[in-house]
Amino acid sequence: MSQSYFCPCPRGLEAALAEELGEIAQQAPTLKIHNQVPGGVHCSGTLTDAYRINLHSRIASRVLLRIAHSSYSNENDIYDLALEQPWENWFGVHHTIRIDVTAIKSPLRSLEFTTLKIKDAICDRFRDLCSERPSVDTKTPDMRIVGFLDARNFTLYLDTSGEALFKRGWRLETGDAPLRENLAAGLLRVAGWKPGMVLFDPMCGSGTILAEAAQMLAGIPPGAHRPFAFEKFLGFNADEWLAIKGNFKPNPLPSRPTIFGSDISGDMIVMARNNLNKAGIRFEVPLKQIEAQEVKPLTDEPGIMLTNPPYGERIGVRGDSTIENDEMATAFFSTFGTTLKQRFAGWKVFLFSADMGLPKLLRLKEARKTPFFNGALECRLFRFDMVAGYNRREEAKPKQG
Repeated sequence: MSQSYFCPCPRGLEAALAEELGEIAQQAPTLKIHNQVPGGVHCSGTLTDAYRINLHSRIASRVLLRIAHSSYSNENDIYDLALEQPWENWFGVHHTIRIDVTAIKSPLRSLEFTTLKIKDAICDRFRDLCSERPSVDTKTPDMRIVGFLDARNFTLYLDTSGEALFKRGWRLETGDAPLRENLAAGLLRVAGWKPGMVLFDPMCGSGTILAEAAQMLAGIPPGAHRPFAFEKFLGFNADEWLAIKGNFKPNPLPSRPTIFGSDISGDMIVMARNNLNKAGIRFEVPLKQIEAQEVKPLTDEPGIMLTNPPYGERIGVRGDSTIENDEMATAFFSTFGTTLKQRFAGWKVFLFSADMGLPKLLRLKEARKTPFFNGALECRLFRFDMVAGYNRREEAKPKQG
């Protein structure tokens, strides 16, 4: 039986997610990819297809199963729609629940009240059926029910994922502002990196970009080491899930390193190495403690540099001053830009940052800047094509004045 699904993702990665879902669909003929909307992709397929997406998607945040969709005028319409749904087919009264509601241009005044109405409807249905009601657990619920409102319509979803999919189950430690795993995976795809290509992150922090790339190279599915909410669904087919989970074959170990990382902090290097080990990486990912301004390519052939430049104390920024106005940050990026021009000819360099003035600080002209959101924070993925002779041409320009 075909179901409708919505796969949310970080804003800016909708096209990348649709492309990834298309690749998953090549192994699942019942999975159909439909339209992209801001914040995610609609698709349809069997419940088994939802298992596959949860296991294999690196970019989706969740896989939401559509339970009901209708127009509404007020909260009572939403209560009635939630009350009509056969929740008892999916989970039991012994399961704990959590309700989350989001809205765009909804005329309703209180999302909290709407959330309460959905919870009341589900509890009232179970009370009518078995004289008991499920308990609410906002921290570690068995089942998450998601409501989405626009100006006219209301959609109810049952979350098949449980915890957000960026929680892969391998992260032991993080730095101050870790990049979410699904955002890192999306940036790798948008940058055009593929397993076997040279990749270097010179400000790797706790190693999120490196771990995502290394798992891709190893052929390890992102959901291989974590549980999912669908495993608690009534009628869950454990044999079918184990068959899907056991159907992937890890890639052969690479004969030489192609993924490299470095960081100014020795603690971060230790953290990144521990995270790589926990992620199941059994081949060498060379890591070095060195300032980003001092790095050199570790291979003869050019590759892709992808990094999320640090903020705060790691480059000496203090207080609330913007990055452009901070002398130490300005000096850091100016020197780093010189390093890129002098040592990384032929490389494609991608820097992910919320600072729109980053190219100016680097004294480089971006080839492209792609908008993304890191949570609510608007960011850009800046691409710089480091052509041979870049620095010499710049120096040859006549001086003005």
